[in-house]
Amino acid sequence: MSTKVLHVTAGDLTEGAARGAYWLHRGLLNNNIDSKILVQNTDGKDPKVKQVYDNRFHDLSVLSGIGLDRLPTLFYWKRDKSIFSTGISGVDIRKLSDYQWADIIHLHWINNGMINVRMLKEIDKPIVWTMRDMWTMTGGCHYAGECKRYEKRCGHCPKLKSNTEHDLSRYVLKRKERYYTKNLHLVAISSWLKECAENSYLLNEFDIEIIPNAVDTKDFFPTDKKIAREKLGLPDDRKVILCGATSIHDKYKGFDKFRDSIKYLDDRYSFLFFGETNYEELDRLDREYKTLGFLKENKSLRLAYSASDVFVAPSVQEAFGKTLIEAMACGTPVVAFDATGPGDIVGHKETGYLAKPFVPEDLARGIRWVLEDDERRSNLTQQSTRKVEDCFTIDVIAQRYAELYKNLLELNL
Repeated sequence: MSTKVLHVTAGDLTEGAARGAYWLHRGLLNNNIDSKILVQNTDGKDPKVKQVYDNRFHDLSVLSGIGLDRLPTLFYWKRDKSIFSTGISGVDIRKLSDYQWADIIHLHWINNGMINVRMLKEIDKPIVWTMRDMWTMTGGCHYAGECKRYEKRCGHCPKLKSNTEHDLSRYVLKRKERYYTKNLHLVAISSWLKECAENSYLLNEFDIEIIPNAVDTKDFFPTDKKIAREKLGLPDDRKVILCGATSIHDKYKGFDKFRDSIKYLDDRYSFLFFGETNYEELDRLDREYKTLGFLKENKSLRLAYSASDVFVAPSVQEAFGKTLIEAMACGTPVVAFDATGPGDIVGHKETGYLAKPFVPEDLARGIRWVLEDDERRSNLTQQSTRKVEDCFTIDVIAQRYAELYKNLLELNL
């Protein structure tokens, strides 16, 4: 009898965490594990992807859940504007038929009014929770930056610009402490994230397994560079440096480090960007560039990666780095800092270059190292696709989760 897994993730399938969950879902189906996904929004193309609210008030329900989750942060009007989630609102998934159907509940990114933390104690099935950022262990932030207060129960939260110990971050963390149970089986998507969790106040007594994100090599594979450049309107006689993320100006994405590295590069190169971008910021680079905007379709992303000679991922804090394995699957070497999630992905001088954290000059040195020797870059391309096939395909990752599910169900017999 096939194991039945219900994935729960906020947002829709165009967003990072949900895309990761969907690729895992497809891999599980390929490995004879029955899988469904609950999301907040779906286009209805896949019958196994369901919306949590199936009524005419769907949009209002989603928006009210998001609003309620964020409402307490309004009392901190000087707060950092980066996302801060409280986990105080969400759907009672136990009332859904898909919950009754499932053997295992697999949580992914559950914020924006998707799951109320209180519900974790009520779920009477094994729970796998893939940590896709730091929120699982903090008092509300998704990336802590230089702050280590999540190791001490939070309070005096620098994200909230709080000057009191018993603030919203302390409340959120204490609430998690009350509702986290040993029924939770935690998965970190990088060794860095596992290390953070093991040092945290909330999760230091949990066993945490590392299983990286996956990439679907049916969507991401090398496309002829000349054809890709023709389709994107890029020059054929220059090396192209690609940089992109959902929002490349998010401070954790390290665009300022990338910008500073450019002064160590000459003007022989063209620059290509994707994601939400600030044109004024790009114009200040004073280099030839093209931006593709936010790309929802995998085909467009594949063309961007394939058209480029190197992908630069200058993140200063990244739970994993899904764009890195997408680029590598397309045969594009990656330059990143040797820190946090990307340190697990890039083989230094094997599939790209890991620069000293967080030194712009060394980032530039890595870019030049990749670009200035065509034979070397050809070898990096081959090594990149081989590493993806060995470590990051949806079938490889699905098999690892299948083994985890099997062990959990045996423990619960």
